[in-house]
Formats: sequence, C-alpha cells, structure tokens
Amino acid sequence: MSDDPWTIERVCEALRDGVLVREFLDEINKAPAHQLLHVFTRWQVVAGDIDAAVRRGRELATYEDRGEDLPGQWVDVTDRVREEAATART
Repeated sequence: MSDDPWTIERVCEALRDGVLVREFLDEINKAPAHQLLHVFTRWQVVAGDIDAAVRRGRELATYEDRGEDLPGQWVDVTDRVREEAATART
C-alpha cells in the first residue's frame, strides 16, 4: 500500500479511526478550492504517520511473537510520562 498514490480513499483507510475519518472528510468537503491541497496534504502527513506506526508496530510484534528482544535501543520513559500526566491533571 505504501507505493500507492495518496487519494482521499487511501487517507481514510490509513487514518483507521472513524472519528478521524469524519473529521478529515468534513474538512476536505468544507475547504475552499484554494485551500484543498493544503488540507489534503496536512491530512496525508497524519495518515502517513499513522500508517508507518502501524507497520512498525506489526514488525515489532513479530519479534515478540517469536520470543525475541525488540531490535534497537529502548529508553524507559515511564516515570517521565507519569510525571507529565500528574502535572497535567493538576
């Protein structure tokens, strides 16, 4: 799918979430003609990032399925995320 040209349909498929798809379609349908490319490009980037993350997650899942360590160097940021969440809640 990654070599296919980006279309409205492909963006919708890559977004994978009904809420995001509706938001994208709403924006693209209401955009003035001179802003269509900008709106589409912005959502294409979002869809591409989601698509890449899904592919990466599936790739990493194969390592886990085989009982292997994940490739690369991993940094545990759990404490930092918890601190930021606590700060956000206050």
